[in-house]
Amino acid sequence: MAGFLGLGRRARRERIGFSLYTAAVTAARDPYLFTAVGAPDTLDGRFDVIGVYAFLAIQRLKREPEPGPELAQALFDAMFSDMDINLRELGVGDMVVGKRVRAMWEAFHGRALAYATAMEAGDIPALEAALARNIWRGGSPPSDGAAAALARLVLAQEAFLTAQPMDRLRNGEIKFLPAQDACA
Repeated sequence: MAGFLGLGRRARRERIGFSLYTAAVTAARDPYLFTAVGAPDTLDGRFDVIGVYAFLAIQRLKREPEPGPELAQALFDAMFSDMDINLRELGVGDMVVGKRVRAMWEAFHGRALAYATAMEAGDIPALEAALARNIWRGGSPPSDGAAAALARLVLAQEAFLTAQPMDRLRNGEIKFLPAQDACA
């Protein structure tokens, strides 16, 4: 009966979305990003680095025919479900969580648009500026070369993701380059 109602398909899509999101989070936790590149090791800094990896995976999936866009949405849904859970675990009250998650959702969309626009135009300085503005927002500016290293990482990860076959992505299998290799 559940398969008839589409519940089995939805549950599978959610599992795949969480699998893809988990891979993005794992890649975003690479210590190299916070030590050598100098991304802020703060709650906001980690959110923004996770956002970069989630953006890359979502962009890859959106370029494919179905179920690519559906899986991109599942990854997005998993990300913000996780953000909701994390905020609650940090003690943010129920009345505020929805507003905070919405603000994070809007921030993610703004960042994704800036990154996608720069990448589609092949405008590396614009990509570097968008990364610097978002990853190092509200804190110390990036050290010399840090935004450029992160832009190299974004472009290397994009190329690496493009080479991955859709049948693996469809099963929730996604791989990212080690950050040190991607920044080189």
